[in-house]
Amino acid sequence: MTHVALVTGGTRGIGEAISIALSDMGMKVAANYVGNDARAAEFTERTGVRSYKWNIADFDECQAGVEKVVQDLGPINVLVNNAGITRDANILKMTPENWRKVIDVNLSGCFNMCKLVFAEMKKAGYGRIVNISSLNGQIGQFGQANYAAAKSGMLGLTKTLAQEGARAGVTVNAIAPGYIETEMSTAMSPEVLQKMVARIPVSRLGQPSEVARGVVFLCAEDAGFITGTVLSINGGQLMF
Repeated sequence: MTHVALVTGGTRGIGEAISIALSDMGMKVAANYVGNDARAAEFTERTGVRSYKWNIADFDECQAGVEKVVQDLGPINVLVNNAGITRDANILKMTPENWRKVIDVNLSGCFNMCKLVFAEMKKAGYGRIVNISSLNGQIGQFGQANYAAAKSGMLGLTKTLAQEGARAGVTVNAIAPGYIETEMSTAMSPEVLQKMVARIPVSRLGQPSEVARGVVFLCAEDAGFITGTVLSINGGQLMF
């Protein structure tokens, strides 16, 4: 059975690694993106993975995007909710607009995508959903009330949908990455980056491919007894 996977935020960073890893599994992969047309075109040319542009915070755009993917590739039975943004500030400086933007993309975007594929997955009797949360959704982070709240909310959504899909063969899990080597992290000053790495027991940043490896594990056909879990990929920064 050839699976069709949709990865939001799938043309850059962690999302790119996930898209490639699922494609290497033999899946037909659609990589969603919202902003950088040139990067998406380069990604598709280099990897052969199709890219599709829409804003996951907009339900109508999501619906049109999902319909296009289904038309091109077939019914979606693997969904990875990876797309996310940051608008950092402490609570005294955080604007309501930046609170809403992060919640709308990171949490409501996850809801939008899950809602649009869930019924067909249940009808087919098979589905794999993986929501990319964050270490900061588990422990909080100074200056990230919006981001931490959204990523924590994804964990509650994951556990609820896992219960709703379990009897129909639809598993729903989350991955909570720690600090991963992406454009965002490497753009930090060397001093800040050094302090960050010093808090990680394995003494290095994670690689996008290491998060993708977790996604591959949870999306495998023989992972049907794993649902409602949170896989922490953080170099030992949070142990429980």
